[in-house]
Amino acid sequence: MNLSEKLLRVRAVVLDVDGILTDGRIGYGGDGKEIKFFDVKDGLGIKLLQKNGFLVGILSGRGSMANRTRAEELKLDFVYEKKRDKATAFATLLEEHGLKASECLYMGDDLVDLAVLRQAGVSATVSDAHPAVRESCLLVTAARGGRGAVREVAELLLDGRGVWREIVKEYKGDPA
Repeated sequence: MNLSEKLLRVRAVVLDVDGILTDGRIGYGGDGKEIKFFDVKDGLGIKLLQKNGFLVGILSGRGSMANRTRAEELKLDFVYEKKRDKATAFATLLEEHGLKASECLYMGDDLVDLAVLRQAGVSATVSDAHPAVRESCLLVTAARGGRGAVREVAELLLDGRGVWREIVKEYKGDPA
């Protein structure tokens, strides 16, 4: 089965946070609270996926108020945080949402993601991921983590379903 056929099977997009939705850096404010930066282009990509029937959520080894705030803002379909054993958490996610691994696209960028990347129907990563991760993924984005990589994957999924052009027309204000 080629990548296009695998992409057509995807029903859920599962995202790591640090290094995928962010550039992987973590900062601390004067009050000691964690600061992360998320790309708005990724956010729109996620909303477009959801609008077109995909489940989208996060699977993160770390827990963070910034993660939860972003997840609430985007109304993500699922949030799994503080999951050091991502393979077990992925199995739970599949069971709780009635999914098969082959119906999931997983995006991760580091060694802790390798087990889930091997299980998912489509494994995706960012251009600045660890080399072992890039070598093991079916899809490597041109964008770096936290810099529109999720949007790149969203557009690929939506284009593969034949809806991307219609989305662009809608935003341009073209008549249907």
